[in-house]
Amino acid sequence: MTPPIVKRYLIAFEKYKWIGLASFTLVVVGATVVAIQPEPPASYITDAALTYSSPPVLFSVTGGEIQQQGQELTQEILLSDQIIEAVATKVNVKPKQIGRNIALTVPEKSKPGEAPASTLIEIKYKDSNEKRAKQTVQLLMEAMIKLSGEINTRRLNAIIKKINERSPQIKQDLQLAEKKLEQYDRIEGPALIAAENGSLLNAITSSQNQQRQIQLTLTGVDAQVRSLQKKLGLNVNQAYVSSALSADPIIASLRSQIYQVESQMGVLAKQGARPELPQMVQLQRQKDAYEQLIQQRAVEVVGGGGGTAPLAASVTDVRSQSNLDPARQQLANQLVALQTQYETLRQQLVSLSQEEARLRQAYALIPNKQLERSRLEQELALKKAIFDKMQAKLIDAQAAEAETVSSLSIARVPVVTADVKPPKSVPATLAIGGVFGLIVGGGVIFLLGSLEGTFKTKEDIRNHLKQREVAVLGELPLMPVEDLSPEEVPTILSVYSPYLEYYEKLRSNLRRFGSKNLKVILVTSISSSEGKTTTAFNLGIASARAGKRTLIMETDLRSPSRSPSLKVSIDPNANIEPLRYYGSLSECIRLVPDVENLYIVPSAGAVPQPAAILESSEFRRLIEDARERYDLVIIDTNSISLSNDALLIQPYSDGIILVTRPHHTQENMLGEVIDELVESELGLVGAVINGADIFVPQPQLRESVSSSAEESKEKAEVSAGTMQPTFRR
Repeated sequence: MTPPIVKRYLIAFEKYKWIGLASFTLVVVGATVVAIQPEPPASYITDAALTYSSPPVLFSVTGGEIQQQGQELTQEILLSDQIIEAVATKVNVKPKQIGRNIALTVPEKSKPGEAPASTLIEIKYKDSNEKRAKQTVQLLMEAMIKLSGEINTRRLNAIIKKINERSPQIKQDLQLAEKKLEQYDRIEGPALIAAENGSLLNAITSSQNQQRQIQLTLTGVDAQVRSLQKKLGLNVNQAYVSSALSADPIIASLRSQIYQVESQMGVLAKQGARPELPQMVQLQRQKDAYEQLIQQRAVEVVGGGGGTAPLAASVTDVRSQSNLDPARQQLANQLVALQTQYETLRQQLVSLSQEEARLRQAYALIPNKQLERSRLEQELALKKAIFDKMQAKLIDAQAAEAETVSSLSIARVPVVTADVKPPKSVPATLAIGGVFGLIVGGGVIFLLGSLEGTFKTKEDIRNHLKQREVAVLGELPLMPVEDLSPEEVPTILSVYSPYLEYYEKLRSNLRRFGSKNLKVILVTSISSSEGKTTTAFNLGIASARAGKRTLIMETDLRSPSRSPSLKVSIDPNANIEPLRYYGSLSECIRLVPDVENLYIVPSAGAVPQPAAILESSEFRRLIEDARERYDLVIIDTNSISLSNDALLIQPYSDGIILVTRPHHTQENMLGEVIDELVESELGLVGAVINGADIFVPQPQLRESVSSSAEESKEKAEVSAGTMQPTFRR
């Protein structure tokens, strides 16, 4: 059995053999042109090598780093356009020629800690001129060495420039850190020193001792004050006012004068003088005047008289408040002095308490201040370390100026060798061209066949249907069509036709895969020329020969009828009034003369608005009546890609048969149609592979009992079945 891929290639070869032959011819002609070309002139290859180098003595770290970086030159840098153009100008060749003929091999980078496998940079250059080849390589090596030195110098200058750019800012940061630490020490330094040497704790302890001493003194003074108040019967303010009034000489004089007047008035009153007596009135007036004066003087004494601070007491009864004797006045002054001492000690105690609280607060902040100073010290140390490192790097880079040289040196001087090639063999070149031409021609044929987008073999269609879980109802072979007119299709009217068994198999598979109520079958295809009409007609013949009343309905109202293939005449007036034609069963249903139990409804032909006719009530009643009268109704409709007629008739049918054919069925269209029918649940029963490459054995012609001309024609048709003609709809 021939593999499917071989079948596809043979089919494509039959169709595109001239294009493949043209491709083969072009390749052979190209090989011939190459074979007859003259031998190229001799060429010279110059071989040289550079190696990585470094100064014998390195005093600076920067110089060593730059030299190490100089050993990482890539091929793009060494063969830059600048170097090639400069060398091309000196040797008077085009830069592209040098870039095309130069070969540079750079050592691979080694892993960290491992020694490089090689330090050689291999240089090879090919030229037709021996002297120029050597000169070009020599100039390239010198340019590469010079470029390496320039790169190292630029790297060093870039380092020095970067350090000089950053140094002022780093120095400024260092000065700012020093200033912060100095200012902090100036403000918080005494407190930190006091905390460190213990003077702050001593101050707190001393303050606490002083407070305890003052509290003891206050207790004693308070006891003395209470004792004096008890003896005098006065509080401190009253004792202070009484002492001040008793010590004033003016008040004492006025008091004595008032006593004298009162004495005189008392004497006169004992003598029986009445208050209205002029002398009594005069004395009373003197007394009132003295009392008024003493009251005014008391106000002046208590209020300070503008020269001293006022007393916190009232002067309503001056005579009772200014009657202290010298002893009691001394006690009052002592009481006032003790009260003053008591208040002074209280104020000292408050001041000491506040000072203790301040000292304690300062002592509590000492850890934070110490941490802040440590942070400032660390910041200063960091800034200083960066500044020192930057200065050391600058000095090291300046020292590396004398050490910076090229990282490359000549390891092997240019050596020129002649590149002599053996002359090419014309027969071998032509043979290679012929083989390559066969490959190219065959590939072109296979590619063109693959780009068609159609199935090439029945195996391809069968696999595609299997992937989409669509049943294959049958595989039908090609049938001869040489003796048929363009309007006819090949049929199996003869009972001796070797193709009858394939349609019998299709009929039995249809009963096996379909449901029991499958009576109305719709036969359609993806596109034209896939054989749906041939399949419908011959399936109907096979069903009728099996004893089933079978009706074939042509519903393709966009093409002429194919009923003459079954020897059934066409009504010439059917396309004039198609609705009347389909409404009359006696007019539209015809008996096939050569097949018993087979009937056909010929198409009305190409009519306007075929969709309206297919959806009409007359057409629907025709199908419903046919369902009742016949065992099997086969509806031959238009292709799905050309119109939606099949979808309009589908509701009247019980299932759909999809006809496919190699070389005609498009792969993408078949998948889309199957997906649409399955997703919409339109009753897809299965598919038929028509025009399959199947060998059909031809039986021996039998002796006919009768000598009729019809039987002779049938025998001639059977004999013509061995050919492989083209297939029509």
